[in-house]
Amino acid sequence: MTPAAAPRGRPSSAGHLSIGQVLARLTPEFPNLTSSKLRFLEVQGIVTPMRTESGYRKFSPADVNRLRVALTLQRDHYLPLARIREYLEEHGPDAAAAPGVPASIVQTARRYHRDELLNAAGAKAGLLNDAISAGLITAAETFDERALALLRTLVALDAHGIQPRHVRGLRQAAEREVSLVESALAPLLRRTDAASRGRAGELAPELLRRLDEVRASFVHAALERLLP
Repeated sequence: MTPAAAPRGRPSSAGHLSIGQVLARLTPEFPNLTSSKLRFLEVQGIVTPMRTESGYRKFSPADVNRLRVALTLQRDHYLPLARIREYLEEHGPDAAAAPGVPASIVQTARRYHRDELLNAAGAKAGLLNDAISAGLITAAETFDERALALLRTLVALDAHGIQPRHVRGLRQAAEREVSLVESALAPLLRRTDAASRGRAGELAPELLRRLDEVRASFVHAALERLLP
């Protein structure tokens, strides 16, 4: 019997993998990889999986290759995702097939010593110390691009009197939201089959988005009371 043709306007998902199958393929190399991490990499433009009629993500072999390259560059060379995305776009489908990692991209990887971080962010040492004490930035010998971006944001907030200790609750609230989502997905997360894990990976971002909508509603209502 001849296979049914894919619906017009929607590419066939034959040969594509679900989130659970991608995790099964990549976690031996990257043990800390999760469905949330895959979703984050999609948001950052590292991959663009197709969607089925029911909305499930399906990853092509090229997507899996791009993920492998991105995760390798993050793990081994601490490259920011923006530079990884540029590299993948520059080299196209052959990026993952290239042996080794080109020196040109590795040289752009940046880790900041404490003084370099302060200078790049335009921050005072006390602000960084406060951010570390508040648990917003992890103390280390060197810091990555994410720490730099966060410290720059803290500098801007500090100019208006909003200090790291004031926003510590935001991180705690984020952790509570993740715990809430984890609890909601517990029946799926307890299962070991790829389909259940993949479904949990699909639902987690959606639940977080709904929680964001609830929080945004409260914030807008509060702003209306503040600025009628």
